[in-house]
Amino acid sequence: MILSRREALVLALGTVAAAAIPLPALASVDEAIAAFTGGAEIGTGPGVTLTAPEIAENGNTVPIAVDAPGASAILILATGNPTPAVATFKFGELAGSQMASTRIRLSKTQEVVAIAKLADGSFVRASSEVKVTIGGCGG
Repeated sequence: MILSRREALVLALGTVAAAAIPLPALASVDEAIAAFTGGAEIGTGPGVTLTAPEIAENGNTVPIAVDAPGASAILILATGNPTPAVATFKFGELAGSQMASTRIRLSKTQEVVAIAKLADGSFVRASSEVKVTIGGCGG
């Protein structure tokens, strides 16, 4: 098959335009949770504590903290972001405490979720809704 110069130009511009279109998030919230838990049941209640502000003036830097005594790993998700998985913290046997704090970016008012894998292999979930007045992901 021989392409004319015009056909090759149209094909090249179409490829560039397709590459410029943003793709949806690579993994949804449910897919990220299933990958972390391996499909296991997730409980609620004591075991994990998520601390997040009720209202965030600016979505660019929202402080959060998560504490899960005895956890081997903690997954943080922002359910309304284009890419929901924010961070995964893994703790070794010699870790002094199983807690972490960081600042995350939130695009809009949404739920922040923390899932902890406890030492016995069970999973516990905590969540908090954060109201964002100015979005941090281009919103």
